Amino acid sequence: MHELSIAKSIVDSVLASVAERPSAAIASVHLRIGELTDIAADALEFGFSVLSRGTRLEHTTLRIESVPIVTRCNACRQTFTVEDYLFVCPACNSGDLHMLHGDELEIDHVILNEPDHPDTNHPRK
Repeated sequence: MHELSIAKSIVDSVLASVAERPSAAIASVHLRIGELTDIAADALEFGFSVLSRGTRLEHTTLRIESVPIVTRCNACRQTFTVEDYLFVCPACNSGDLHMLHGDELEIDHVILNEPDHPDTNHPRK
């Protein structure tokens, strides 16, 4: 279950990134996770909820965007979404592909609520 160590990294990264904004409430953390990462979203959400207890993230919503596998064929330049892990170009049947998306694991942005800050309720990246 590598999701627990990933959740720990997310909690640590977000807390470090907002350390200079102690009055801000952390409303939500938005992740982008590619299908190739083989991360179980429910296990990651569970790990995040457990590890965030007693921290500034305790009431934070974790939003996960699943990113499909998208490749470009090096033979015919067709860009397509890979279905059922079939890494073959649907236009020319080539297996010579360049990965464009699907292996991401990133914190896309964090939304803070700061009642006394002029940028209140605007997403922060």
